[in-house]
Amino acid sequence: MKLRSYAVSLCCACISQAAEPFPGTAVLIQDGDIASQLVSAADDFLLAEIEASVSTRAEYWKRDVSSEEAYAKSIASNRQEFRRIIGAVDQRVSFDRLREQRFLGTSGQCDVYAITWPAFADVHGEGLLLEPTDGEARGNIVLIPDADQSPESLVGWLGELPRERQLGRKLAERGYRVVIPTIINREATHRKLSNREHLYRPAFELGRHVIGYEVLKVEAILDWLVDTYDISDLRVAGWGEGGLLAFYTAAVNSKVKQAFVSGYFSSRQSVWEEPAYRNVFGLLAQFGDAEIASLIAPRRLVIEAIPGPEVVVPPGTGGKPGRLASASVEDIRAEHARAVKLTGLFNAAERLRLGDLNDFAPAGEQRLAMPDISLPDVKARHARQLAELDRHNQQLLVESPYTRASFMKDLKTDSLANFQETVEPYRRYFADEVIGTFDRPLAEPRPQSRVFLETEEVTIYEVVLDVYEGFFAYGLLCWPKDIAEGERRPVVVCQHGLEGRPQMVIGEDGYHYYQAFAVELAKRGFITFAPQHLYIFEDRFRTLQFKANAVKKTLFSLMVPQHEQLTRWLGGLPNVDPQRIGFYGLSYGGKSAMRIPPLVPAYCLSICSADFNDWVWKNASTRSPYSYASMGEYEIFEFDLGSTFNYAEMAALIAPRPFMVERGHFDGVAPDERVALEFAKVRHLYSAKLKLPDNAAIEWFDGPHRINGDETYRFLHKHLDWPEP
Repeated sequence: MKLRSYAVSLCCACISQAAEPFPGTAVLIQDGDIASQLVSAADDFLLAEIEASVSTRAEYWKRDVSSEEAYAKSIASNRQEFRRIIGAVDQRVSFDRLREQRFLGTSGQCDVYAITWPAFADVHGEGLLLEPTDGEARGNIVLIPDADQSPESLVGWLGELPRERQLGRKLAERGYRVVIPTIINREATHRKLSNREHLYRPAFELGRHVIGYEVLKVEAILDWLVDTYDISDLRVAGWGEGGLLAFYTAAVNSKVKQAFVSGYFSSRQSVWEEPAYRNVFGLLAQFGDAEIASLIAPRRLVIEAIPGPEVVVPPGTGGKPGRLASASVEDIRAEHARAVKLTGLFNAAERLRLGDLNDFAPAGEQRLAMPDISLPDVKARHARQLAELDRHNQQLLVESPYTRASFMKDLKTDSLANFQETVEPYRRYFADEVIGTFDRPLAEPRPQSRVFLETEEVTIYEVVLDVYEGFFAYGLLCWPKDIAEGERRPVVVCQHGLEGRPQMVIGEDGYHYYQAFAVELAKRGFITFAPQHLYIFEDRFRTLQFKANAVKKTLFSLMVPQHEQLTRWLGGLPNVDPQRIGFYGLSYGGKSAMRIPPLVPAYCLSICSADFNDWVWKNASTRSPYSYASMGEYEIFEFDLGSTFNYAEMAALIAPRPFMVERGHFDGVAPDERVALEFAKVRHLYSAKLKLPDNAAIEWFDGPHRINGDETYRFLHKHLDWPEP
């Protein structure tokens, strides 16, 4: 790569092919694009973790099959965790009558109603009720459409489905009372995002999910059926997205006695390939479809092994590229066999079986004729459902600061000693439940290096360190030439931003917003290191986030151990003071500055440049033009930050170590007032509570999204105890 000067005379650099590597390292012979190789290594690592999850998830289960009561008790914590990760956590509204029951028509044998019912908060379910006129129903079934089906289409009134797929009609004709709810469709109405992804993004950030919301709606109408008709044989059924929702509802709600899952059942090992609205944080850590089926046991589950909906979200739409593809019959049978094995004696043939609608709701006598009805306004109903869930997400966002305050209530700030003791459980929670950690030791670093660039003032080395088997760290080490023998100096790790490379922070043309800060700091006497991070190559790295999410991990689950290895190696160099290693990152590097130092104690300070803001608001607001909720960064969302850690809370995990924000007034990340509000909380912690006013600072400068290198440099000199030039 050809580099030219930004702030130093790099044009006079001379690199010899015979130049010695950095002392104590082997010669780096790796060629090609190492950044690309790093992303590929991360991809291979995560795919291996997904493959291993089938066997490792067994450690989360302690099934007791000695009796049905013992079994239910033994899986209770798994059911609770499944409910949490699908976001079905809002308190349902108790009600004894429907909000609306509007008569649409009758055949004399079957009455049809448009119904609305309270579900949770200010959210309602809406759909159709098919009621035998004589009131003598054979059973009660909530039939859930696919996302691209309306309730009316399942009864044949819109002419969209062939008669054999009109399951609502079939069930009503067989004498069942049938409720068919409306679910959110896949149409793209928000900047090319599907409606489901549009709701998924803020919900995910707030610890909810479009899946969970719809499960809660189904549970609410199930409660009404129980209370109204004094029944116990409740059933749920669905195809495609409706099959998923029927499956998940039965898994979390033991009132459901029978479930029919059609066009949705497989191992889920490729869930990362599906659209974003199927992403469930930590799903494969505990649950494949066999494990979810075991949450239904010993109740009855019928799986229909037919194709599901075929959906493709192409790249370039603004949403996550993905596809829904039907599992093969062989894959369905294999996962079914695994489910049978997991639950043993509870899987007699009539309880967990592959079958069809006749196995779930036998045909019997064809009792009912379907009436013609006055059709409701299907589009207006869907718009109401969409608007209610969007409004609920925004209400959760408004409430989220109070939720986080409650979460942080055990953090003591009456003394520095008490703070340092009580902050540790929060760091552990952040590591395990937000970022995600791999339970394995670091590999031996086996450092390799070669000279990348040399000037009169610094020598810049490419360095590669092993992190895990098959996964490594790479970056540029800037070594000042005036270091005396035996002298120990501080280190600043200089982190690039989105789609960046280490070369950008040393002065590559066209990247002036970095101000060559890794070299500028080296000229001031600091040793600097510029790591290559994983957020490069667009969809390649964004897909990594979904692979990581599947096993309860994130991109930072891999970047944190990279920095653990990096700081360990740097701290062991003879001219480095291991107590004086700081972190300074711009943009996505600023995101790193909020997430990596809390979990890497070797960092004695952190500077967040061009990123610090009200992060939960930036991800969850569907009103703000600054929000990621409708932008192309489809991987950026982190599960349940709204209830746990905004940037002020992350800064608390860095405390009492020095922390600084660098902020340009015209930075498009967020408006000044949002940055100021969030930083005020940080200032209050450091100054008012911990009595460390010098350890927290913010620099406001008249500029855009870039390194300013004024007050931040002074901050580094002060807190890394190195004299200013």
